[in-house]
Amino acid sequence: RRPADTEIDWKAYMQEVEGFANGTRDYTQLKGDTGPLVYPAGFVYIFLGLYHATGRGSDIRLAQYLFAGLYLLNLLLVFRIYCRTNKVPPYVFFFMCCASYRIHSIFVLRLFNDPVAMAILFLAINLFLEERWSWGCLLFSLAVSVKMNILLFAPGLLFLLLQRFGLLGCIPKLCICALLQVVLGLPFLLVNPVGYLTRSFDLGRQFQFKWTVNWRFLPEEVFQNRVFHAALLLAHLAGLGLFALHRWHSSKESILTLLKDPAKRKPASPRLTVNNILWQTSCVCPLNASAWIVFILFSSNFLGVCCSRSLHYQFYVWYFHTLPYLLWCTPTTKLAHMPKVLLLGVIELCWNTYPSTVCSSLSLHICHGLILLQLWYGTAPRPVSLTPPPSRKPTATSKKAQ
Repeated sequence: RRPADTEIDWKAYMQEVEGFANGTRDYTQLKGDTGPLVYPAGFVYIFLGLYHATGRGSDIRLAQYLFAGLYLLNLLLVFRIYCRTNKVPPYVFFFMCCASYRIHSIFVLRLFNDPVAMAILFLAINLFLEERWSWGCLLFSLAVSVKMNILLFAPGLLFLLLQRFGLLGCIPKLCICALLQVVLGLPFLLVNPVGYLTRSFDLGRQFQFKWTVNWRFLPEEVFQNRVFHAALLLAHLAGLGLFALHRWHSSKESILTLLKDPAKRKPASPRLTVNNILWQTSCVCPLNASAWIVFILFSSNFLGVCCSRSLHYQFYVWYFHTLPYLLWCTPTTKLAHMPKVLLLGVIELCWNTYPSTVCSSLSLHICHGLILLQLWYGTAPRPVSLTPPPSRKPTATSKKAQ
């Protein structure tokens, strides 16, 4: 345990929530040693609980034990997702558990809020796989309220909701997400709504060049340039559009058919249920419905990570647990396993290089590019469509999806 390192962020978190504990409801007045509070209200409530549980933040060892438990719970949730998809070989889980010093540091040493948000997100994905879409949306919104990086999964989730329920059907799910944000932020919205919204959902916040992991090879003036930020945003939107049109959308009809009620689509698209096998006839390898849901969510997040304006060291947890799936969800020959393991190792090395260098940041982008190419060409359309085998037993639609 290195208290000097741990206290940098933990102490700031405790100072930020201490103001709320003392009655401050103006979000702009909640500050710590590292600056003003810039996370949504869910962060305040969760870390306020930790503030009281650890004697106003003084018992760091207890906090580390609590985060160690969170780490194990996070692994359990991730393993459950991977078991449902049945795409990743078992030996890869060894690397996920034991081979990342950086992830262990983010969870148990530095006590960041990123692992809290990701654990809630993985719980939401488990609910999606169980067809509990309303509860999943509630948990997804809760994760967003802890840290906004969860919004990188939002384009994929919106696509899934439209595919599953159509436009009118997904509106109640979106209302659940919005309502929770209002309820959590209500104490601050009543006092200073503009201050709360601009601080907690500040999409234009500048990042410090000295902490960047992915853009170290650029001059600092380019890194801070707004034109560069706009170019990254356009690249992100273009990537999402291409994947939505050509990789997520399997029907031969226009993607606008997703706006229709699923029962009224012609021809009726296969219902996205986890209890049935969803045959994606446009893909190299058919995926079951669980794998397809996970593919859309994980690829949506990965596109956002690739186009991020800056990645700090704690941001590694944003996509570390999704990397094995992104690498092994496409068809893999026996000889291709070692290059994929090597790719995981190079990415880990890049994230463990401190401070980042031109070589490490370039290597990280090359690895990301290779994964994107694999995802794109690994799910390329076949010239001849596959015919799904007849189902042995008709499966009733789960009522839990409602």
